[in-house]
Amino acid sequence: MDRLFSPDEMLRRKQRTLNTAMRDLDLAADPSQSVNSKQIISQGAPATGHRGRVYRLPTYYRRRPSKRICPNQRQTDGKPGYSFYTNDEGSLQPVPFPPDALVGVGIPRHARQINTLSHGEVVCAVTISNPTKYIYTGGKGCVKVWDISQPGNKNPVSQLDCLQRDNYIRSVKLLPDGRTLIVGGEASNLSIWDLASPTPRIKAELTSAAPACYALAISPDSKVCFSCCSDGNIAVWDLHNEILVRQFQGHTDGASCIDISPDGSRLWTGGLDNTVRSWDLREGRQLQQHDFSSQIFSLGYCPTGDWLAVGMENSHVEVLHASKPDKYQLHLHESCVLSLRFAACGKWFVSTGKDNLLNAWRTPYGASIFQAKETSSVLSCDISTDGKYIVTGSNDKKASVYKVSY
Repeated sequence: MDRLFSPDEMLRRKQRTLNTAMRDLDLAADPSQSVNSKQIISQGAPATGHRGRVYRLPTYYRRRPSKRICPNQRQTDGKPGYSFYTNDEGSLQPVPFPPDALVGVGIPRHARQINTLSHGEVVCAVTISNPTKYIYTGGKGCVKVWDISQPGNKNPVSQLDCLQRDNYIRSVKLLPDGRTLIVGGEASNLSIWDLASPTPRIKAELTSAAPACYALAISPDSKVCFSCCSDGNIAVWDLHNEILVRQFQGHTDGASCIDISPDGSRLWTGGLDNTVRSWDLREGRQLQQHDFSSQIFSLGYCPTGDWLAVGMENSHVEVLHASKPDKYQLHLHESCVLSLRFAACGKWFVSTGKDNLLNAWRTPYGASIFQAKETSSVLSCDISTDGKYIVTGSNDKKASVYKVSY
């Protein structure tokens, strides 16, 4: 197995391997339209997509493409032009933002940092409970649990030792009932934690052939878990029977990020092979493949449908329509985009990057709602279900909690 480098080493190294590249990384619907998990797990054969040549990871960018400045883009927020529309023809056109781009119900005005959670190791994964009470931060070998309902509390209320001591946790996912936490990272196993017991405990471990898991998604009915593997496969786990039931095969390099549609019918995955792929969970097959000129580090599917946001190594955020050629390209990040998350209302989303930035964007055209500058690379993020809080995990061994104002 390839050596797995620390995030600090990643920031210093110029020639990427799979694992150093992954250091930059880090479900609502009509029930009648939901996919029954039995449809997903009933077949054991792998679902395959396009299998092309294996891409070698490119040398780390020494120079970033210059930002496009379009003075004729409407200056809704005072920034030079940074949002561009494109379609199948490929030309970029500056987006004239509508008058209500930054106002209206469900659109934040700003966010203020209210707390710092000193994890003690690089925070590669974060998630917020629903209702908003606990924050889970994943670092090296453990997940720490923080009660943010108690102002001034500077210490975690619990520590969950996961994987191996020196292995970084890359993804933490809560089941909707808040009683179960699934943890994946730089190990071949996923840990399933029972949070409802008097003391949190591991109730199961799921083992795959891949040496690492970089992202997780849970089906809306909580019966199936999908894991992005370093070998490019997407593993499909039956959580009730605690077994691997199938794999989606198509990415020719590591699968780095994942999201699922609110009705549980479609899965979206991004990879280091410069592709985003969508999968039909009813039929167990690849539906679409979107090719990019850069590795994909993060993505999110809009909870209200239609739009998929993609964060890339080349600093761009691209927002694609799920069924049309319409696409927006957003240019406010100065370096690779490491994490991305939609608010539950679907009207806005956030992205974070190696440039220390947290950006909040209007869906889909990307008007900048607010921006926060941290002191080091921001590797992970989450938004509370009520949209009132944002948490980020960073390279300087802490998580930051923001209060969102409307």
